[in-house]
Amino acid sequence: MRSRRTNQFLWALRALVVALAASMGLAIGAAADGRDGAASLVATIGWGLAIAALVVSLVVPSPLGLTVVRLVLPATVPAAIIAWVAGAGPGWGGATLTLAALATLVALSAETAEALVQGSAYGHEQRLPLRAPAALVLPMVVLWALWCACALAAVLLLGGRRWLLGAVLALVAGGLGWVLGRRFHRFSRRWLVVVPAGVVVHDHVVLAETLMVQRTNVAVAQLAAADTQAADLTGPAAGHVLEIVMRDMELIVLAPTVADPKGKALHVQSLLVAPSRPGRALQALAAAKVPVG
Repeated sequence: MRSRRTNQFLWALRALVVALAASMGLAIGAAADGRDGAASLVATIGWGLAIAALVVSLVVPSPLGLTVVRLVLPATVPAAIIAWVAGAGPGWGGATLTLAALATLVALSAETAEALVQGSAYGHEQRLPLRAPAALVLPMVVLWALWCACALAAVLLLGGRRWLLGAVLALVAGGLGWVLGRRFHRFSRRWLVVVPAGVVVHDHVVLAETLMVQRTNVAVAQLAAADTQAADLTGPAAGHVLEIVMRDMELIVLAPTVADPKGKALHVQSLLVAPSRPGRALQALAAAKVPVG
């Protein structure tokens, strides 16, 4: 069940996307005024496809919707800048850029992520998104920037009737989008899940198998100390992390790596996870009658 706060973020993002859809359309029209009709047509088709994907993702919340929102919505910021420079002017260009920046900030928030992944939750489970491993953030950002540049360049080239180069870049953008989308989706499906029976760590980036700890086996869940010896299942991620201490050891199976191609099985007494909002995770655990320190 979504909280009131996460629901507010979701509705705010929906309103921003609706406003952005209209503003970007007008900015594209202003930028294309007096130009070759192909430029306006290609830009309008591209924006129509993008906004359709965003609307579906926000109307039907799901982890896939989170992937689409995080992949597509930040690209509206450079798109708005291009429209402004191309002739939309400070009026529609500035308004569109402002809306795109605000929508991107809301889309990348932990609250929006929780609202979207919770949309496909089963029964009484509460999904709490996990922060991405710090070492993987920069490569993902670089790959996203490359995809975004190829996609926007393809639109500009096709709009300028440079069909061959535009088609090549469109194919490159499609290939990069497929690879990037699959990787983004793995991060969209990383959750600490609170269920009536206990706690679940659903993270196929770090774990080979989903881990479930019975509520009766949880001794305490707490903010981790700096010198903790708990098994690190965060990636590792930056920021504050939670330590879950068990009464009896649990078996965890780490995801395959170059050093361990079949994964690695460990018996652990305690483990670390990195919810995007550690305080909210502790509140959810306490509400489920899991001991919290």
